[in-house]
Amino acid sequence: MKNATYVEAARWGKYRGWRYVLGLVVILFAWLVVGTGASVLVAIAFSGQPDYYVLGPFGKFLFVMVGFVFFLAGVLIAVTLIHRRYPRTLITARERIDWRRIGQGFVAWSVPACLIGGLGQYLFYPDTFSFNFDLATFALFVPLALVFTAIQTTTEELFYRGYIVQGASMISTSRVFLALVAAVVFTLPHLLNPEVSAGGWLTVFSNYFLVPGLLWTVVSLIDGTTELAIGVHFANNIGSILLFNITGSAVTTPALFTISEYHATYGALSVLVAIPVFLAIPYKVFKRDEASEPVSQSNRIGRR
Repeated sequence: MKNATYVEAARWGKYRGWRYVLGLVVILFAWLVVGTGASVLVAIAFSGQPDYYVLGPFGKFLFVMVGFVFFLAGVLIAVTLIHRRYPRTLITARERIDWRRIGQGFVAWSVPACLIGGLGQYLFYPDTFSFNFDLATFALFVPLALVFTAIQTTTEELFYRGYIVQGASMISTSRVFLALVAAVVFTLPHLLNPEVSAGGWLTVFSNYFLVPGLLWTVVSLIDGTTELAIGVHFANNIGSILLFNITGSAVTTPALFTISEYHATYGALSVLVAIPVFLAIPYKVFKRDEASEPVSQSNRIGRR
């Protein structure tokens, strides 16, 4: 048990198949029904009508993000009450979450994303960049963005990389199978994003299936935890929300820079270049401490 992975933690507590089905029902209801209702209330509070398109940047951001609070609640309820184990087991089988590893994931993706995805695009397409001179609005937006983006990205990691992978491991523990399941399930809801219409299949493959879906799952399976993926996902999204926001993207924000045109080909190529740079940082520069912690009984609320 000393070197148990977070995937193996799926068999702690109560793990019969029907519990995963019930857990998914609870999670999807909290996200799609309760969360959607909360988004409508946000729109009404900001504009007096349930219409996303009449909202300003703050309202649009909250409209999209508030549902993740209920999505997170659904995940926590499913793991705690249905599976009778601690939510920490969606991240790691160790006694404690390694926050340093999450920070390393953040740095590992921030470096190639900013240099290749941000600065590189500016060098090739400078006419598409515009600076946000309303720094007062930006300053007010920063704390809101940090809190809600952290909730959004962590929730998606707990669900896609955590709950979905653990549930799929009841069928097969093959890493190839688990990675493909997570990649497909992650990609499907993101097909509704506006970027898909602008970039087509190339954006679907590179920006959803290949990197967030497949790569981050493979990294989690190799690492034995979702810690790196949590940091990486937050770095990826907070960069597009606070630094480089594309006009017409899924989340419109008062970022420092607005990019008026999305270039799918450059986006896909930059991802391919960023992948080896990203992998080199956590596995060559920030090597995981090999000292293992024993898994305590406190990780298990109940048995099968």
